[in-house]
Amino acid sequence: MLSKKCKYAIHALVHMGHQPEGKFLIKDISMACHIPKKFLEAILLDLNRAGILGSKQGKGGGYFLRRSTKDINLAEVVRLFDGAIAAVPCATHKYYERCQECEDEETCSVRDAFLKIRNETVEMMKRDTIDDLVKTERKLKRNIKK
Repeated sequence: MLSKKCKYAIHALVHMGHQPEGKFLIKDISMACHIPKKFLEAILLDLNRAGILGSKQGKGGGYFLRRSTKDINLAEVVRLFDGAIAAVPCATHKYYERCQECEDEETCSVRDAFLKIRNETVEMMKRDTIDDLVKTERKLKRNIKK
């Protein structure tokens, strides 16, 4: 399950993705996405440190997308905020830990099953970009208006 911080980060990025060349104030993103302002500040700071966002202070300032929405995938954002993308620690890629109860990883059917699930999940998350979510949101909103 995704953390609130991760979900809020994705919502903020989708919001910004609707105007990828724009600059965004924290208060505007907070209101549009229903994210508590203080929580959003920490999220945007993390996205800035990761090189996904940039920021400019002063008049005409705010946060902006440093990269194209086509180059920001869900796997990257989830790993940034939630760490491992796996249900068991022995099936993670970047955060591997051996399971205490496991006698032999090579013959462990539980690990094998969860490795397959993780691999499929990561591939799907790598394919889905913020740009895809922006397009889907626009399409869904158009369908509701019909």
